[in-house]
Amino acid sequence: MVTDQIADLLTRIRNAHTAGHPSVVIPASREKERLLNLLVEEGFLASVESLKDDADKPVLKAHLRYDDKGLPVIRELKRMSKPGKRIYVGKDDIPRNRGGLGVVVVSTSHGVLADREARKLGVGGELVCSVF
Repeated sequence: MVTDQIADLLTRIRNAHTAGHPSVVIPASREKERLLNLLVEEGFLASVESLKDDADKPVLKAHLRYDDKGLPVIRELKRMSKPGKRIYVGKDDIPRNRGGLGVVVVSTSHGVLADREARKLGVGGELVCSVF
């Protein structure tokens, strides 16, 4: 049993990149789907599709992106807020990842947003992860 579903998702993506897989299959949930769609919008993943596995359970298939040299587009993927230590920030305290080159994913009352979008809307929330 997995206690932290988001950490499991991030680890699956890291492992698939390390192994050079073109895609990774992840058990589905709405929160994971929102996070993966945000990574697609930000250009870190190629696409995401909802499927059913052999046992007819919903899964998400994330298609990974690689650059021209065959290296993963995602260089770093870190979980920030954890089940044992939640990290909440106000609109003025949202951190920047690598001076704005990376993305900090924030779970807000307006949904899962990139740090730039959360600052633009003037909302804070829980820091989910950082991507570079």
